[in-house]
Amino acid sequence: MMREQLIWGLVQFFSVLPLRTAQGIGAVFGGMVSLFPNKTRRIVEINLRLCFPEMGEVERRHLIRRTLIEIGKSITEIGPLWLWDAQRILGLVKGVSGEEAFRADFNQGRGIILAGPHLGGWEMAGIYLSAHYPITILYRPLRLIGLGERVHAVRSRNGARLAATDKKGIKSLYQTLARGEVAVILPDHNPGRGMGVFAPFFNVTTNTMVLLPRLAAKDRVPVYFIYAERLPRGEGFHIHFIPGDPEISDPDIVQGCTHLNAGVENCIRRHPAQYQWGYKRFRVRPEGEVELY
Repeated sequence: MMREQLIWGLVQFFSVLPLRTAQGIGAVFGGMVSLFPNKTRRIVEINLRLCFPEMGEVERRHLIRRTLIEIGKSITEIGPLWLWDAQRILGLVKGVSGEEAFRADFNQGRGIILAGPHLGGWEMAGIYLSAHYPITILYRPLRLIGLGERVHAVRSRNGARLAATDKKGIKSLYQTLARGEVAVILPDHNPGRGMGVFAPFFNVTTNTMVLLPRLAAKDRVPVYFIYAERLPRGEGFHIHFIPGDPEISDPDIVQGCTHLNAGVENCIRRHPAQYQWGYKRFRVRPEGEVELY
């Protein structure tokens, strides 16, 4: 209970600050974390070595520092993005790219899948979508129950439906698509051993979710990627819609997951420092391989 109260107190504290100030505090914190050995920096370094083996040491150290700074911003910007009113938050969107094609598909009355990787301000992407489209977001409930209830209320306050990662939640995604609405899925979660298939991601064999390709394959619904690029100096966000490869719906699930990972990778390469490299994405290894973390 004390931990939940502390976390929520910090969220409230950052919510009274301008976005530039909140992100600035996060940037300072992230910069400090990059200066000494710690668990998060170690995970970031391992991931970047795996995914960018061609990168020189100086360039990689620079990217590690920039990544930790962006992780710091992603933590402290939660206050404004969770607790500001909707119109004030939407005022942080300074540009949108690629939405015309997405809207044209949506206006045909077809269901659409949006893959939202942990890139940039993913909370901002969800808020923008819920203000403009009927969406259902697949999410993992937080282990801290009291905090989880608050987060659920915050994320659904603008009309978004939330579907937990269980049988009922997955069924609701199929119903969402059948209604011609938008199903939003974070495609870069580790699904757990035995719950996914191994497919390449940055040329690393990676345990990959099968749900999204299977949803796409059922009725050949279009897939788009979305992320909210975090602009410098607290200026706000730029929303990007990117068409996914139709081969994501390949009935060969490994091929579908390979194309899904390629789409996520394409987004990340545009803004590599803004990806959540502090996540143990490669934790589950094929049988016989050594652990990476």
